[in-house]
Amino acid sequence: MPKIKTKKAAAKRFKVLASGLIKRGKTSKRHILTKKSRTRKNRLKKGTYVHPSNVGLVVRCLPNG
Repeated sequence: MPKIKTKKAAAKRFKVLASGLIKRGKTSKRHILTKKSRTRKNRLKKGTYVHPSNVGLVVRCLPNG
């Protein structure tokens, strides 16, 4: 059997924690920032976790992580 390769795009975006949760960054922080309030932009700095319904898809991309 060949080795299963990690999807590098997913490896850069997600981190699997010791608890089994998968951490991700929030979207909408790259451009069109002038119309967003300071409070909203500050909230976007913090990370969040992948929704349980999508965990399977992410784990499949990170076989070694």
